[in-house]
Amino acid sequence: MMERFRDPGRVHWMELFFDLVFVAFVGQLAHGIHGDPGLAQFGTFVLLFFPAWWAWVNIASVVNLLPRLSARALGVAMLAAMAASSVMAAAAPGAFGERSWAFSLGNAAMRAVLLVLWLYQHGQKSADTPWRIWIYNGGTALLWLAAAFLPLHIAVILWAVSIAVEVGMAALGARLWPDRGVGGINIEHASERLGLFVIIVLGESIFTIVSEVSDEWGPGSGLVGALGFLVVALLGWAFFQYGTGTMTAGLLRLQARSDFAGILQTTLFLPFLLVLGVTAIAGAIATAIPEPYEHLPLGSGISLGGGVALFYATNAMISLRYGQPVRTVLPWALPTVVIAALLIPVSALVPAAVVLAFAVMLLLLVTGYVELRRRRHARRTSWA
Repeated sequence: MMERFRDPGRVHWMELFFDLVFVAFVGQLAHGIHGDPGLAQFGTFVLLFFPAWWAWVNIASVVNLLPRLSARALGVAMLAAMAASSVMAAAAPGAFGERSWAFSLGNAAMRAVLLVLWLYQHGQKSADTPWRIWIYNGGTALLWLAAAFLPLHIAVILWAVSIAVEVGMAALGARLWPDRGVGGINIEHASERLGLFVIIVLGESIFTIVSEVSDEWGPGSGLVGALGFLVVALLGWAFFQYGTGTMTAGLLRLQARSDFAGILQTTLFLPFLLVLGVTAIAGAIATAIPEPYEHLPLGSGISLGGGVALFYATNAMISLRYGQPVRTVLPWALPTVVIAALLIPVSALVPAAVVLAFAVMLLLLVTGYVELRRRRHARRTSWA
């Protein structure tokens, strides 16, 4: 029976199935920043989210660079990666405690899956000894494995070393050997893949809102839930109406001028800040729903205002990196980021429902501005 190959420009169903585990992962980590998170809670959230994100982008990247991988082989790889990610997600709430060994083993297993895929990818491109891959995922898999059997304070150091090695080697590889990695990226697949991950994060936010309203049924909770839904919906509108088209065109421009560092930044690193912002916003909304007429705690105020600011600041950085002119980006980005940051002190002065209403008005204003600008540009283009 002939082996069936997939369309390399489209995301396969098994990739979407693999992504389901990240709904659980994001939900597990988001609970840690509900209420009044402090520096320790925010730090834990970021430190645990990045290994999850990094595992996801590595899987997405190697699949992107394996257009001849059969649907059957892809399915086996996705199921193996899904099992490893599930262990990571289940262990995440206690990763800095009694479950650190399980979190370490899940990460080690993920590196083992990646090692096999990257070695296969290397074999398709070169006959050289793949020493970089053996270090990149083989060496780091051993670090995570060793961490499972060591005290937490040593394990955390090994985690950090492993991530630093992988990030450093990915950046170095994009500069020195782009033809074996980022230079061969399939833009259509990469754009769709990132867009689908953002859907997961937004979907987890909607799920959180619905769950909280269901638990705290009442007019005030319903009002805040509706406002929270509008916030998430407007973020989704901004990303999918404007961001995805910009993403594809921008990546094509970066690829055309061989700006491999730009491709790496806008596919591996900057989107991490984007999903951090969305998840933080969802945490603030979840905190507001049970007490709609009380002030948001400081931590949740930071999550709301800082999350909106981070979302739009990251979109601005990506747009600029894609080559959009500063005069086009700053008029919507700068006021939005500044006003979003002002929501933090405002949240200590007005009820949660009011500060969420302010957030909705801000997002409606920036959305209206971008819509008007795009329509004017469309008219000028049609007249020309």
